[in-house]
Amino acid sequence: MGEPSDQHRPMDLICFLHPAWRPLLRPASANRAWMDATPEAFAYRCLPLNIANAHGWELLSPCGFEASWKGGTAADQVVIRLDPGADPAHAPVALFGQGVLTFHVEGIFRTPESWNLWVSGPPNQGKDGIAPLTGVIETDWSPYTFTMNWRFTRPGQVIRFEAGEPFCFLFPVQRGVLEAFEPRLQPLPDDVVLEQRFMAWSRSRDAFHEKMKTATNVAPADKWQKHYYRGEDSAGERISSRHQTKIRLRPFDASATPGPQAEALARAAACPLIADTPARATEAPADEQIRLALRKRQWLMEALERQRQLSPAAAGIPRQERVDAETFLDDFYAPGRPVVLTEQVSDWPALARWTPDYLKQTVGPVPVEYQGGRDGDPLFERNKDAHRRTLPFDAFIDSIASSPGNDAYLTAYNSARNAEALAPLARDIRPIEEILVREGGHPDGMMWIGPAGAWTPLHHDLTNNLIVQVVGRKRLILVPAAYAGRIYNHRHVFSEVQDLETFDAARFPDLGGVHAYEVTLDPGEALFVPLGWWHQARALDFSVTLTFTNFRWPNDAAQGYPE
Repeated sequence: MGEPSDQHRPMDLICFLHPAWRPLLRPASANRAWMDATPEAFAYRCLPLNIANAHGWELLSPCGFEASWKGGTAADQVVIRLDPGADPAHAPVALFGQGVLTFHVEGIFRTPESWNLWVSGPPNQGKDGIAPLTGVIETDWSPYTFTMNWRFTRPGQVIRFEAGEPFCFLFPVQRGVLEAFEPRLQPLPDDVVLEQRFMAWSRSRDAFHEKMKTATNVAPADKWQKHYYRGEDSAGERISSRHQTKIRLRPFDASATPGPQAEALARAAACPLIADTPARATEAPADEQIRLALRKRQWLMEALERQRQLSPAAAGIPRQERVDAETFLDDFYAPGRPVVLTEQVSDWPALARWTPDYLKQTVGPVPVEYQGGRDGDPLFERNKDAHRRTLPFDAFIDSIASSPGNDAYLTAYNSARNAEALAPLARDIRPIEEILVREGGHPDGMMWIGPAGAWTPLHHDLTNNLIVQVVGRKRLILVPAAYAGRIYNHRHVFSEVQDLETFDAARFPDLGGVHAYEVTLDPGEALFVPLGWWHQARALDFSVTLTFTNFRWPNDAAQGYPE
């Protein structure tokens, strides 16, 4: 391979820290709650939104608080109410008046010569009653800190920031480049090729919209044209070799910072989804010796987990393109650490082929077993045997492609009965020889096929798992095995807490202090979930997933599981 171009050569973005500063700083996420909530998560079809959402780094609020503005111009017209336990030294203030709320940014940023920082609020993430003020700062020479300011848009509106919520979004921009542009207007016919491509796209778009007006049973993935997303014209010709469909920014390296500052960076990278609350002692057995032994065991597990989180290199869930067998064993399988592999299955034909139509044509009307009637049963996952249903495979695909939700889902639990029916699809996947072997049950993986909205509640497995996302996106929330004593495990591998995104904090106070990690898997990405890690999963689109357990190394812990 040749030398990297100047455009891709690494450049320094440094955040210098005073000993007392603890910024919560991380690469921005492409996800937005309002985008998740759109029907079939259609907002994510807009690639410019996705890129903008992740196009920088964000600073997180160190505390939760509410604020309001009385309408006047003086600083005391902004009232701030901190959550209990919040440290005022790191809290926002009313500094400038004019209805402005001010966050102090704990860090002096330094960029290469002639590079500024664009600083604003998180893009595409509005807040009712208050708006971020945007600034461009010359950070190649400035020895000063800066503030991130939000201005109220109407008096009397109470706004809230949660602890860990982004309040500042920043990315480098090159100084002087804008002035170098010479903007002008020009007739479209002057560029014959551009005009031809535009007119062809316009015709195809009009025809597509007309077709959608009368189409029925259309899969979510087929309800939008993907020309821009794929970087091609309407005829399918690739136009740009540098087209970008995702952005993965490096986290800030904390190796040169003392422990407390590295710990703060690790907390931001870990993306805790559950706020710290006072923990309640786990209810104990009658025997005092057993109770003490359990408390000591849980204390040790949580202490080791907190120690692991001191290091950004050890905490969080890393992403890397590929691994060989030795690296996977040493860095992930043996330590029991999750990892997302972004290119390990990039050569699978299934990634391009497995549309709903292809799946139907390949498998046909062969009967398959799936989980049905789930909407009426809040304990559907525990009552799996009561939800066994059978349909011709092509009819099942038609039903879920047109009906987002959680009522019907072909899951790994149905794998044994579906192995023969789904066998023709195995030709579209390839062995992951660095990690897996062909011996053992389900060498071609256990299939999950479901609509947008299909989900699996919080649980842990009795094996190490490799989850490979083939079609659509799936969002998972994971909790380290060390928090087993706080997770309300009351029956087999299930928790009383079904959903970490909507749980009742008053009913489940032991979840205070638990750190959860969020991972969104794109097609072609694989997630290693170690034994004992609690997790839940939700399909954001029509989704096909494969789970593998036939690793090259022992994966038989279930044999000693205490029922």
